[in-house]
Amino acid sequence: MSSVSLTSVSLAYPGGHLGLADVDLDIGDGEFVALVGPSGSGKTTLLRTVAGFISPTAGSVRIGETEVAGAGRDVEPERRGLGMVFQQHAVWPHWNVGRNIEYPLRRAGVGRAERARRVAEALELVGLGGAERRDPATLSGGQRQRVAIARAIVGRPRVLLLDEALSALDEPLRDRLRLELRALTRSLGLTVIHVTHDRSEALALADRVVVLDAGRVQQIGTPSELVDRPASPFVARFISDAAVLPGTLAAGGFRASGFPIELSAEQLSTERDLTNRGDTAGDRAVEIAVLPEHVRVVPDPAGPAVVESSLFGRSGDELVVRWGELQFRSRESGARCAAGERVRVHIDQALVFGPDLAQRAAHASSQAEPTSVGA
Repeated sequence: MSSVSLTSVSLAYPGGHLGLADVDLDIGDGEFVALVGPSGSGKTTLLRTVAGFISPTAGSVRIGETEVAGAGRDVEPERRGLGMVFQQHAVWPHWNVGRNIEYPLRRAGVGRAERARRVAEALELVGLGGAERRDPATLSGGQRQRVAIARAIVGRPRVLLLDEALSALDEPLRDRLRLELRALTRSLGLTVIHVTHDRSEALALADRVVVLDAGRVQQIGTPSELVDRPASPFVARFISDAAVLPGTLAAGGFRASGFPIELSAEQLSTERDLTNRGDTAGDRAVEIAVLPEHVRVVPDPAGPAVVESSLFGRSGDELVVRWGELQFRSRESGARCAAGERVRVHIDQALVFGPDLAQRAAHASSQAEPTSVGA
């Protein structure tokens, strides 16, 4: 296993478009890190830069003690000691399972007896013991992806790279392979970089998650840190489907711009926090982020909001609620509402973001008046 370090890594395309911008990232030995972000955020570009398929225009990449990319240096992908699994398993149909898996060992000049031993060992690790002579055409999609994983680990890589490796599989197979993959990488002590568009998968698998947007790192943290303490409204919206509302903050509290939502100063922060710049008399532009878990929906035929969609969940429906021009998601435990039903919305908690003001957890009263936080 091996650490991975990126220092001030940038990638500029012709025309000035930035694929990556000043990325700093340190991944420890045996750590499982997931890269997430919207389309075009740079997550796959970052993975391919580590792999050596793309050369950065600035900065350096180190794997263990070796610099593999930097000023005047660019080590070929096959010499970086990496294993890689892609979204499409890329199992060669004209070779049997054993021949597919031993391919990197053949290229490395490993002897026949050692190849056979290591192929058998890799197949056991992925739950396909004894499948060396099977035709790939007789395997299920999940089994072929296991073959691809076995091929990636058979060479005992320093780092395992996963590029949407599970996204082409159907549930519940994907869920089962997630568990197996996490157990496998832990048992081998592998350092893993995993690109996925599935936020739930990233939070479930990774020790830390890197959120990217427009080629820049927006936040690096544990799953609980990203959910409970997002660094920005963007992270709160992307990771947790938070509703973001602009407004103003003053000594009297928060007031949403153009909408009857208010939170008292006591519910947002202490008086000292509001006065640390000596501007208590003036309003300060801020945003609040409201997570779905903190939105309560109460059926009411006279309510001002309407349920746009309702997806059944084991503990409660996942709702999308339209209230005027605002849209909220709600994942309140025990809530059951049908699409089209009119409701009242109550915000129990919000996060506050603004210049020179750290985010604050604001606990709003569940008894608020219709013109306050709920209606």
